[in-house]
Amino acid sequence: MEPGRSLTEMEPDADPRRPSRMTISQPARWAAAGTAAVLAGAWLAIALSRGGTPAAASTPPPASGAGATGISVTGTGIVAGRPDALRLSMTVSTSGSTVTAALKAANSATEKVQKALLSHGVDKKDLQTSGLSVQVDYDMKGRPNGYRVNESLTATLRNLSSAGEAIGEAAAAGGDATRIDGVSLDLSDSSALVADARKRAFADAREKAEQYARAAGRDLGEVISLDETTTTAPPQPLGMRVAAASAKEMAVPIQAGSQDVQVVVHVVFGFA
Repeated sequence: MEPGRSLTEMEPDADPRRPSRMTISQPARWAAAGTAAVLAGAWLAIALSRGGTPAAASTPPPASGAGATGISVTGTGIVAGRPDALRLSMTVSTSGSTVTAALKAANSATEKVQKALLSHGVDKKDLQTSGLSVQVDYDMKGRPNGYRVNESLTATLRNLSSAGEAIGEAAAAGGDATRIDGVSLDLSDSSALVADARKRAFADAREKAEQYARAAGRDLGEVISLDETTTTAPPQPLGMRVAAASAKEMAVPIQAGSQDVQVVVHVVFGFA
């Protein structure tokens, strides 16, 4: 092979039936080696100019947070409160040969129910119309037979000592058209209970973390992170659905019972 041959120049084989093969001359190999050396030198120069070494330059930086130590614990705080509000849902259902007649009867009965509740100290802002529907009534043979109107309302009774009597009188005021759809007990303001439960939850978490720190022979450090979940029990349904009777018969014995507020905290403490 002659010196100076091109890198891409093909040399025919002795056998013309075989494909040509590529040969690289010695000067071309020297050129390739020189190029590699130049590139290596440039890389080394860049690494040294940055104050590092080739090994350090080729090592990626550690991931964020790597090597951090701490104790992750969960604390729970539960505080029981006494419900101080009763949510009442009622419906007045009337029928008539015309829409006007059915609606007039429903309006009259609903007004009587509202007046009965207001007379027992229910605030107007706690009394709300929650539904209205007008439907065609049918007889046993499927023929139109007048109209039925349903008017629903909700009320919040904040005086539980007289709530049972108020419910009875409201139901009696509406007469046979009145239905009690349901009542439930609730906490009108749970902020103080949540604050108390929060303190208990964090104290529970810290106590657990201190136990782990002592077991590991370390001192507990500062809080690294904290996450909270607050749960308040939903209103307690009493499951009432009865037809109206006299006010005396309908006086409902109300027992407030208790309702839980729970706070759960997930805390990560560091070591001192």
